[in-house]
This record gives sequence, structure tokens and C-alpha cells, in this order.
Amino acid sequence: MESLDLSYNSLTGSIPSSLGNLRNLIDLSLDRNHLTGPIPASLGDIPGLQGLSLAHNNLSGPVPATFSNLQPFFLALFRNQLSGDPSFLFGLTFPSDLLINLDLSRNLFEFNLTDTVFPAGLNGLDLSHNRIYGKISPAATKVEWVGFNVSYNRLCGEIPYYGGLSRFDKYSFFHNKCLCGLPLEPCKVS
Repeated sequence: MESLDLSYNSLTGSIPSSLGNLRNLIDLSLDRNHLTGPIPASLGDIPGLQGLSLAHNNLSGPVPATFSNLQPFFLALFRNQLSGDPSFLFGLTFPSDLLINLDLSRNLFEFNLTDTVFPAGLNGLDLSHNRIYGKISPAATKVEWVGFNVSYNRLCGEIPYYGGLSRFDKYSFFHNKCLCGLPLEPCKVS
């Protein structure tokens, strides 16, 4: 089996770790169910898994460290209750010919965005509605973003609003602790 889509059902309980035994799986979609508990570490051990959507559930706990083994082109974990520091996902090695989308929005993730290095191929990133702090790294301006959203976090400092970030409006940045500069209000000179 290469693809398993159980989305839009009323599945309850936890994700069975036995799904990690499906070694030929390329795409797994369990989004829009009522799944609870942690994400099984075994999912990160599926060698060819490229698309993973666990969005719109009630999953909790951290992103398993085994996810550092993945080379996904689509990873959707949004609208859960996941916590911890998933910034190791930015260290993943992606095939250069793929366009990569990471959606970690609407969780309880907490990490410092300041020194984040964005991998080649990443062109969609949604970190909105989390507890992410620090500054937006100037490295974000070097990416040709199709989507970028860091709104509703705890970010501060001036937005490096040039390069790849210059195409986004205030809705990609607003409702942060003290983020300022274009396209938001000017930074206050002290």
C-alpha cells in the first residue's frame, strides 16, 4: 500500500503505532478526525513517506524526533494541541526538485525563530497561532515563498521586509508581541 487516506471520518482514539509497519507508504492522511494522544514515533520510520497530514485532530505532545528521518514534501500538523520545539524540522533535507509545504499552525509550539535556517525547497510555511518567540531571521528573505504566515505568536523586532517576504501583507505578521516595520506599524525609535 502506497497511499492511505482516512480523512473526514469520525475516527477516535490514538493513532496506532502499527501504521509505521506500512513500509511502502508514500502518503498518509488522517486529518479531520477526532484522534487524540501523541503522534507515534513509528511514523517517522516509514522510509518513503512524503506526504503526511494529521491536521484537525486533538493530538498532543511533541513532534517525534524520528520525524528528522523524513523527507516530506507536505507535512500538515495544524489545528491540534501539539507542543514543544519542532524547529528540528527546518533541518530536514528535501529533494531540490520538490516544492515543500510545512503547516504547523494552531498548536502550542514554542521555540526561538531567530536563528532558523530555512531549507532549500521550502516554499510554504505557516507557523501562525503558536507561542513562537524571537525575531524573523533575515534568512527568510532568501526564500521564494508561495505562503508565509507567522501571525499570532510572540515575535519581536523589525520585519526583514524585502526579498521573499515583501509580497506578504500585514495579515502574515500581525498579532505578535512587538513585531514592527513594513507591512505593520513603523518600529519605535528609542
